[in-house]
Amino acid sequence: MKLVYRFDPSVVDIEERRNGADAEFTIRILREDLHADAIKRAGKHFEENRVHTDVLIYAYPNREYKAIVRPDYYVDFVLELMKRKLLTRVEWTAD
Repeated sequence: MKLVYRFDPSVVDIEERRNGADAEFTIRILREDLHADAIKRAGKHFEENRVHTDVLIYAYPNREYKAIVRPDYYVDFVLELMKRKLLTRVEWTAD
């Protein structure tokens, strides 16, 4: 099974690639008025747990963020993006 997600390209742009075993996301917030703090709140969620290397989020200029996600926290990260309304759909699909 594979986790597939969708997003509104007028609101956010998300690129995902593998970096060794980790997933690396580049997230650009395009509609600041609607999602100004969404990625920051998602990052705070992971900062507050006991595992400090689960998800690392780095902020860049122009509302761009990089997230490095350990494989065992991939699903949690995607669902957190959905919770913060950065994604419009998340589903399991057969490979």
